[in-house]
Amino acid sequence: MIAILNPACSLREKAQVVSLIEERGLRVHLDRTDGREWVGILGSNAVAIARELGALPGVEEVRNVKAPYALASRELHPKKSIVAVADVEIGGDRVCVMAGPCAVESEEQIFTIAEIVAQRGARILRGGAFKPRTSPYSFQGLGLEGLKLLAEAGKANGLPIVTEVVAPEDVETVAEYADMLQVGARNMQNFRLLQAAGEVGRPVLLKRGMVATLDELLLAAEYVLDAGTPDVCLCERGIRTFSQETRNTLDLAAIPLLQERSHLPVIADPSHGTGIRRLVGSLARAALAAGADGLIVEVHPDPKAALSDGEQSLTPDGFDAMMLELGRVAQAIGRRI
Repeated sequence: MIAILNPACSLREKAQVVSLIEERGLRVHLDRTDGREWVGILGSNAVAIARELGALPGVEEVRNVKAPYALASRELHPKKSIVAVADVEIGGDRVCVMAGPCAVESEEQIFTIAEIVAQRGARILRGGAFKPRTSPYSFQGLGLEGLKLLAEAGKANGLPIVTEVVAPEDVETVAEYADMLQVGARNMQNFRLLQAAGEVGRPVLLKRGMVATLDELLLAAEYVLDAGTPDVCLCERGIRTFSQETRNTLDLAAIPLLQERSHLPVIADPSHGTGIRRLVGSLARAALAAGADGLIVEVHPDPKAALSDGEQSLTPDGFDAMMLELGRVAQAIGRRI
């Protein structure tokens, strides 16, 4: 529910609105849309105070919000959001490509690939330091050492970094080094992690769970937004279907649907969406044509020797070819890489 304030609402009258909401145990979200200031009322029994709010002199109108994810919805925020990751903007005319290895394996590996992707048009360096793996015997990442190497490689090549955080207790440590925190598909409904990520103040890249609906993804984003950060990007990374030909099924329809329902930028992950190197470029082009604001892809200097997800990692030459093709698609739809 939102209370739209009168254009002439005084500070005293605004304080009355906020005080009433907080006295009822509800949370306040102050914002402005098209020059009009409004107050979002967040909580399970917000409707109960609608009449009282409407009677206050500073309130012009009280309006119910249909979507259960009020902060992520276009109802409260009709204009598309721009998310800033250091000096890189996501959500505007320029498409943001995030690239790097699935996992940081060594200093030589991450510095080599950071230089390659930076030279060929990537704007954010991705890489995993803490890896949630299906098997306990798979490579779990280098942890803090890998995080430091990723940050150093990004700085050396002028790239902000995005990396996954897997536990609430790790959020502050990862945020010391990372410019953007990734919450992976397996943690999409880890609500304690979502809240911790939202409280730390870094932009968040939220991946869709393998069997999650779009509403469930947006409700997960609501946890992050409600915790304090306005900077959230949604990521379509493929869902699990009956198809066995690819690792996952990249849901291209999710991209325009999410953009209809939410103001948050949408990123596509064709690496996890296919699991097959030769398909990544095709799905990247399709996602861009469908309206994606960015792409996150895996690139490795020697995919056959990769400790994680080598089958879906592009070679440097493959990444170069993909970027050239993306440039042509972007130009055709009035955007740029």
